[in-house]
Amino acid sequence: MAPPPQPAPFSKPWLSYQDQVALLQQRGLAVADPGAAAQFLSHVNYYRFSGYCLAFEQTRHCFHPTATFEQIRAAYELDRVLRDLVTEALEEVELDLRTTIAHHFGRQHGPLGHTQPTAFFHTFKHQTWLAKLRDEASRSRELFVIHFNRNYQEFPDLPIWMATEVMSFGVLSWMFSGMTRADQGTVISRYGRQPRDLESWMHHLVYVCNLCAHHARLWDRVWSIKPRLPAGNAWQPPLLPGNDRLFVTLLILSSMLRKCPALSAFRNQWRGRVQDLLDHPPDAPSARDLMGLTADWKNHLSWQ
Repeated sequence: MAPPPQPAPFSKPWLSYQDQVALLQQRGLAVADPGAAAQFLSHVNYYRFSGYCLAFEQTRHCFHPTATFEQIRAAYELDRVLRDLVTEALEEVELDLRTTIAHHFGRQHGPLGHTQPTAFFHTFKHQTWLAKLRDEASRSRELFVIHFNRNYQEFPDLPIWMATEVMSFGVLSWMFSGMTRADQGTVISRYGRQPRDLESWMHHLVYVCNLCAHHARLWDRVWSIKPRLPAGNAWQPPLLPGNDRLFVTLLILSSMLRKCPALSAFRNQWRGRVQDLLDHPPDAPSARDLMGLTADWKNHLSWQ
């Protein structure tokens, strides 16, 4: 077997905004107003923009004959609004999970039960997890954390209802993965899912949350961390093409929001805004497929 090729020295030159537009034109992209395009690229990094170009290319660096700069900019703007919508739903789901886990765990194990490895599954790396939580608590500048630190000797350990407010979503997901099946069962009873499903969903939502926090492209992305699909026809082809595109994430958010009575009004208006946005997908080949949308996606049971 031949050895892999050695990396080459980087030799691409710096390009002005005008030169970046010219490069896109050389690759076959129609640009109605080069000046406006250069101004847009002076705000949106070329390499961020180039990610949105992928859906409009026939082959790498060769655009479809009908592709225009304005179409790609429209896809960028749609994705920005979509990311805001996903972030809104993620915030509500995350807050509900924090509250549900804190309420149950505190009732079952006491205010500081999470500091004891016996409260978790025996294979859970409790000390590693607890060290991460303590680090997050120590770095927090929340007033309630400062107050607790000044008045109670247990710091950096916090009561679970405080701890879930300072831990990152990733640490919360990690905590749920280490909970006993009995404790997980109490939490999932709110969401109507199996423990392995909710554990996988939380892991996926942490990933999507991080993408949103870094303003990453969502609309045509293939997920690197894919959620587990529950048993049942509604979560299998042809009703759901797969678990690696946007649609599955929208279904997960919709499904979890539905189980939260306090979020009924939010869920209804959120679904309406998502539908209004996706009724006008980017003008790219196979745009709906790139989002994982089926022809009748609005009628999916978990979206209704």
